[in-house]
Amino acid sequence: MPSENFIAATRAHPSKTQNGMLKDVGVYIHEIQPECTIRSSFKKGSAHRNSLAANSSHIFVAQADKAIVNVYSREKGNLEALVSFPERVHSLATAGESIVAVGLAEGRIILWEVSTGKQVSTSAAHLQIVDSLAATDIHILSGSTDSNIHVWSIPQLLGIPSNETHEPLRCFSNHQAAITSLVLGHSLGNSNICVSSSVDSTIIVWNYHSGQLLRTFLLPKIPLCLGLDPCDRAVFAGLEDGSVQMIEFLTLDSVKNPLYDIELQATPVQVKSTPWNPPTDVGSALAISLSYDGTYLLTGHESGKVYRWDTGHRRFSSQIVDFSSPVTNLKIELPFPKKKNLKICVVSKPKLTEQNYTLNSQFIQPLTTSQFDQTVLSYGFPREVLERAISQLSTTSHASVSTENQLKKENQELWKIINEQRAVQKATWDKYNSLRTGDT
Repeated sequence: MPSENFIAATRAHPSKTQNGMLKDVGVYIHEIQPECTIRSSFKKGSAHRNSLAANSSHIFVAQADKAIVNVYSREKGNLEALVSFPERVHSLATAGESIVAVGLAEGRIILWEVSTGKQVSTSAAHLQIVDSLAATDIHILSGSTDSNIHVWSIPQLLGIPSNETHEPLRCFSNHQAAITSLVLGHSLGNSNICVSSSVDSTIIVWNYHSGQLLRTFLLPKIPLCLGLDPCDRAVFAGLEDGSVQMIEFLTLDSVKNPLYDIELQATPVQVKSTPWNPPTDVGSALAISLSYDGTYLLTGHESGKVYRWDTGHRRFSSQIVDFSSPVTNLKIELPFPKKKNLKICVVSKPKLTEQNYTLNSQFIQPLTTSQFDQTVLSYGFPREVLERAISQLSTTSHASVSTENQLKKENQELWKIINEQRAVQKATWDKYNSLRTGDT
């Protein structure tokens, strides 16, 4: 039976004490259903917001106020490695299975290939701390306390030689204060969106491929964390007073998507909908994460409590757990994870110098799949199917010319036979008529 789990990371709080079982524990894997319980726990972890990243084999946690990232093995259930960086680490994000993006205190980003140990560092494009990251397989977005957001190309960063300068594709500078959170839409095209929040109490929706501003929302409180609906219909913001603010992009009476209405893009919108309030004072909402189907969301609070909210009824649902330490990071995992061909058994620590890299991975299933699986699981039409169709069309055009010539030849032969038969028929008919009239 599939289960729904979430990963939580907490920040050590000197004024609070944990019970014996959870003492010194900072990272948890907690099951939501069918049974609500802690499945795994990892010690020696203390993280600020936006400092948790995970793939199918490992969990990466940047240690608060340190230049160290703890790497936990899911399979072994222990702390596998301590990875040091030249500066304090303030944010983490994964791009696919094998790349970890690291945001540093001096405004740089490091891309770390965990299967080979290769690392690439960008220039100090930000003037201050990089405290929020969001990534796809192609792009990385970095937000900083300098109020700017940079868009980076992963292929360019990993493909450019180290002696060349790494610069961002574009810079988004519409916020007026420090960036608190970044979330990316779920589209695969060039119209995919980014939703960013800031200490200036604004949430901005924009196209990170073009840098186009789509909408600006003004909130009464500072949003500290964001969660995006799986269909990109709404964004949920965890506010500094512990409440949750829902902002819908689509309305029932809208003829077209308001995000792409040019007349509305330049006008900031004051959010008037009532926020969802927790039942008790639990402190700021430091982390938020939505379920795979968007029917509920989880929030982590300063008090250590993790709350569940019903998005359909738009209200508080229940308390999941109390970790007794501020919950700074939450990540709900998919109950039906995508199957991977490769498994990273042991991470390779970053190498400061370029050298011959060794790929430390294990093949867990055949690399080739059936044509049916490739067709069903691919995005759009597979390249092989299109090439085969084009080839068949071109082959058909050449074959049709030769077939037409052959048919013309056969038609000429048939007409020749028909004309000969007509001549014989005419001669026979003439002879019959002459005999009928008595002529010899």
